[in-house]
Amino acid sequence: MKNLFLYLFIFIFLSSCISSKKLTYFQGEPASKSELYKLNNEPYRLQVNDILYIDIKAENPEIVALFKNSQSSNSTSASGGQLYYTGYSVDNHGNIRIPYIGDLNVLGYTTKEVREKIESELTKYLKNVDSVFVTVKLAGINFVITGEIGSPGTVNLSQNEVTIVDAIASAGDFTVYGDRANVVIIRKTLDGVKKYRVNLLEMDVFESDNYYIQPNDIIYVAPLKQKTWGVGTTGLQTFTTIISVFTLGVTTYLLVKSL
Repeated sequence: MKNLFLYLFIFIFLSSCISSKKLTYFQGEPASKSELYKLNNEPYRLQVNDILYIDIKAENPEIVALFKNSQSSNSTSASGGQLYYTGYSVDNHGNIRIPYIGDLNVLGYTTKEVREKIESELTKYLKNVDSVFVTVKLAGINFVITGEIGSPGTVNLSQNEVTIVDAIASAGDFTVYGDRANVVIIRKTLDGVKKYRVNLLEMDVFESDNYYIQPNDIIYVAPLKQKTWGVGTTGLQTFTTIISVFTLGVTTYLLVKSL
C-alpha cells in the first residue's frame, strides 16, 4: 500500500511540473540554407475594415489640397488610433471615400494597386499628374491576441510587417502556462476563415508560412494541460500542493475516525 502511494506521488509530481523544454523558444539549429528573414511572396490584399494612410503631395500643395481629408495633414505622425479618424477606412462594400474622387473600390487590391488607381483618377482632374506624389500604406498592423498571454487585447503596431514573435512580445509574452507549441492564428481571408498553428519551440518557426501575421488576425495562445490540473508549475509548487492535499486528507480521516 505504501508503495502504491509512493508511485502515485512520483507520477503526479513528474507529470504536473512544466519542463524547461516546454518553455524554451526556438530549439534546434537552423538548416544550412535557412532564410531567417523570409518575406511573404504574396502581398497583402485589402479587406473590409482595413484603414489606409493616403497622402498626396505636389510642388504646389494647393493643387492637391482638395483631394485630401481635412484632418489628414498631420497624419504622418499619427498613431493607429488617430488614423481611425484621419485615415481612409474600407467600408462594407470594399470602398474608400476620397474627396472629389468619391468612392473608390479597393477590396482585394494591394496598396501598390490602390496607389495606381488613385493616380489614374487624378488624371481626370489634373493636367500634369507626373508632378504629384501619392503614398498609400496600411495604417499599421492591427490584431487581437488572447489566451495565456501577459496582456491580452487588441494591438496596433505601426510597422509594415509584423511577425508572430513581434505580436507575442508586444502583448507581454506568454504566461508560464502558455503553450508555446500551440499558438493558433485565426485569419479571415477573401476565401473565408482559416486556422493555422505555429510552434514557437522550434527553430523552424522562422520558415513557417505564418511567421508574418496579417492585419485583423486573431492570435490565441492555448493553455498547457498543467493549468487544468491546477497542481503547480515548478517542482516545489507541486510538492507543496500535494503535501497540503495529503495533510488535509489525513486530518479529515482522523477527525471522521474519532467521531
